[in-house]
Amino acid sequence: MHFQWDWLCLRVLIISSVTAGMRNKENLDADVEVENFDKQSQEADVDRDKSSIEVVYQTPKPTGEVYFTETFDEGLSGWVLSVTLKEDMDDNVAKYDGRWEVEELKENAMPGDRGLVLKSVAKYHAISAMLTKAFVFDDKPLIVQYEVNFQKGIDCGGAYIKLLSSSNDLNLEYFFDKTPYTIMFGPDKCGEDYKLHFIFRHKNPKTGEYDEKHAERPDVDLKKYYLDKKTHLYTLVLKPDDTFEILIDQIVVSKGSLLENMIPPVNPSKEIEDPTDKKPDDWDERPKIPDPNAVKPDDWDEDEPAKIEDPDAVKPEGWLDDEPQYVPDPNANKPKDWDEEMDGEWEAPQIPNPKCETAPGCGEWVHPMKNNPKYKGKWRAPMIDNPNYQGIWSPRKIPNPDYFEDLHPFKMTTVSAIGLELWSMTSDIYFDNFIICSEKEVADRWAADSWGLKKLVASANEPGMFSQLVTAAEEHPWLWVLYILTLALPIGLSVLFCWPGKKSDEYINFKKPDVSKQITKGEQKEETEELEDNELEEEKENEDTGEDEDEGGEDIYDDDEENEVPDESQEGDDRSNKSDSEDERKEADEGMGDRPLKSVRKRRQIPWKSLRNECLTLMKKPVSSNACFKVFKS
Repeated sequence: MHFQWDWLCLRVLIISSVTAGMRNKENLDADVEVENFDKQSQEADVDRDKSSIEVVYQTPKPTGEVYFTETFDEGLSGWVLSVTLKEDMDDNVAKYDGRWEVEELKENAMPGDRGLVLKSVAKYHAISAMLTKAFVFDDKPLIVQYEVNFQKGIDCGGAYIKLLSSSNDLNLEYFFDKTPYTIMFGPDKCGEDYKLHFIFRHKNPKTGEYDEKHAERPDVDLKKYYLDKKTHLYTLVLKPDDTFEILIDQIVVSKGSLLENMIPPVNPSKEIEDPTDKKPDDWDERPKIPDPNAVKPDDWDEDEPAKIEDPDAVKPEGWLDDEPQYVPDPNANKPKDWDEEMDGEWEAPQIPNPKCETAPGCGEWVHPMKNNPKYKGKWRAPMIDNPNYQGIWSPRKIPNPDYFEDLHPFKMTTVSAIGLELWSMTSDIYFDNFIICSEKEVADRWAADSWGLKKLVASANEPGMFSQLVTAAEEHPWLWVLYILTLALPIGLSVLFCWPGKKSDEYINFKKPDVSKQITKGEQKEETEELEDNELEEEKENEDTGEDEDEGGEDIYDDDEENEVPDESQEGDDRSNKSDSEDERKEADEGMGDRPLKSVRKRRQIPWKSLRNECLTLMKKPVSSNACFKVFKS
């Protein structure tokens, strides 16, 4: 049993060690990343408003063909602020007067790395820039990527971008919400509605009109990206095979087909409901109707009230019939500015009658109400299946006159500019490192030189696990209880299973030395002496009684193993070990207590006289008793 507890204790310790090792591995990996990063960085001073790791930042350079890049490290060169107004709004509200600034991040900033920051609250912001060259949707993918950091979180506002459609009259100074765009992409949030937009404007080949097609919502929880105050990388990949992927921090959060996963669908239905079709007047859509053959029972009384007075109720003793439940407050005084002509006669406010506090009740006593057992309510016929049921009516289908089939919606309107047209109730939204290209490898290398560096610095400056737990507990104090229970459980189990306790009686008996084994160590000499004494006693008894038992030649001993007598060759060894055997017998006697030594063996009455005579006859010479025993045993 104790062996099993030892193994269980060992298992608990091993599991604890493995768990601690797994936790330490994450910290170790982070430390390795920081070491590798430090090889390329300079020493930095710890500052509350700046990163605790200061690095040598270099503005990223594109490594392949690109249509647009922007790091904002050189300011707002090439960007145009809108000076127009929103339509159908008051001029004071419709102005795009929201302020933009180029700043470093408030946390985990790298010297020299700056971004575009939306600074105003509850204002419209609009800023745009022309692409290096227009993107034409033909046989190359479109990849749009940029960074966003909600430095103060986000209550209600967007951080999406628009890729503006090419046109001869495109003027960035008049960029506003109605400016035609081809693609809108990026995060948006208001209330508890967290969105990640991907919208493209599709041109109807029959009518020439544009309709917005929205991608289905990503099947992931977006909340953490909006509230953790970290810089996140948003990527849109559009492929010529009419598929798309949306990534956050280089992880795919949504993907699908432009033909199948857009709302509404790109291609309309082949058939539509006939707008001229009307439901017939005699069309019956009722699946159930009241049974026309049902009759109200004669004993059904619809006039019975739901509640009646309880006739068995009795007025409690001590009920004060003459005392009102409320009385005027005797301590109330008429206000000094009370004008009886204008305000009427002043009356003191009512308070509960103090006399009613100790009484069962005051005022006129009335019988309490109870449920009326005869009440059944208004009678209604039971419902049955409608034999004339014709189902739910719907208009007939006709061919859709506006039907078309666009098999390649990827071929969108050419894009020539990028713009941010936003409204927000939260300031300090940070944008950085825009890139538009056709190769995913180019976008990935751009991200490694920009967003990857930000992520590494932020990871290095993150507080340790203990600090994070304390911070979480400060926001949610109930977590302290969870922490205490989590720590107390393994400690309690370790103490319970591993602490040395009092051994059980079963374990003591199992480990207790065998007394009989101690006795047998001196058994050779002891049995020799004892058997000789018993021999003389038995001879004397047999002479007196004349009994001659066991003459049939039975074995002398019932248990040969217990009563085996050593031969003469062993006597010498017994004499040489006499001192040792005496000590051992003494220890055995102490262990045996008051029990006689003879109780260990099962003995029988031995006819010593007859056996000796027979032994002398066989041996034909005088011999010792031990020699006779040996003869008979053989």
